[in-house]
Amino acid sequence: MGVVLTPIIKNQPIALDALHGKTLAVDGNGELYQFLALIRLRDGSPLRDGCGRVTSHLSGLFFRTTRLISEHALRPVFVFDGTPPPRKKATLEKRREVKRQFEREHAEALARGDLAAAYSKATMTSRLTREMVDEARELLRLLGLPTVQAPAEGEAQAAHMAMRPVVWAAASKDYDTLLFGAPRLVRFITISGKEFLPSQGTFRPIVPEIIELQRQLDDWHLTREQLVDVAILIGTDFNAGVKGIGPKKALRLVQTHGRIEDMPPEVRDAAGDPTEVREIYLQPSVTDDYAIAFGTPDVDGVIRFLCEERIFSRDRVTAALDRAFPHHDARSIGLPF
Repeated sequence: MGVVLTPIIKNQPIALDALHGKTLAVDGNGELYQFLALIRLRDGSPLRDGCGRVTSHLSGLFFRTTRLISEHALRPVFVFDGTPPPRKKATLEKRREVKRQFEREHAEALARGDLAAAYSKATMTSRLTREMVDEARELLRLLGLPTVQAPAEGEAQAAHMAMRPVVWAAASKDYDTLLFGAPRLVRFITISGKEFLPSQGTFRPIVPEIIELQRQLDDWHLTREQLVDVAILIGTDFNAGVKGIGPKKALRLVQTHGRIEDMPPEVRDAAGDPTEVREIYLQPSVTDDYAIAFGTPDVDGVIRFLCEERIFSRDRVTAALDRAFPHHDARSIGLPF
């Protein structure tokens, strides 16, 4: 989920057309979770194939990606999580407990015939397995799209790639990507233009937005190191934060005192030693052992993978392929970013 910076961020809406031809390092795990959450039947059940395998993640990945390619010539490089830092253990366990609670509430909603509530609860129960990630990477390979395996946090790897820069920007819903140093963060690369809010059971309109890290830091009169201290006070995936301190108060404290060690004792003591969390963000585990190569889509392979093995509609799949890759020959789709 990442750190909550929304109340203090100045984002800039951006049309998808403005991203035409751009190469983006996409938070692959975040994308798959979103598809697993939202692509469901009316009762909240995920899509499945004839063998009972969940296919919601593949449906979202295939149809959204091919539309972004066909309509906006986007060049996505999907980055997938590796082993999470040990400090993330508590957050992951809390998420598992939340999922268990929503699973109970989903079952209760189904029992009383409340399909709207059942769907809303089900969106919070998604589990992304290693098998699902492997399936997604195989589909992307067949589409001729590159993937990158991060050693740890995918957002850190995406930020690293944007800093080099071998991609134009990182693309993720989470603001953590900024803390990891991405010069540009693009959020909400979506076709539908809406986001589901499970807590309210409603959708809200959204538009793609871009955040430029240095411009944001200049507005705040902060360094990136100080932004990390703001996040530590709020709470991240790697620490609990300080009770009673939200984004606006955390920003004021860092602007006034400079760093956590120089803050009033009650804040400093509640925050604890920030060294380890700072290191996660400022010296993340990343790699340069990858290659970004856009290849020729294996159209027959995609049809076999989705239609023959997972019972997708052949007409819909071939139509999407025709739009995204109108020339099914040996021509590579690779272009300079």
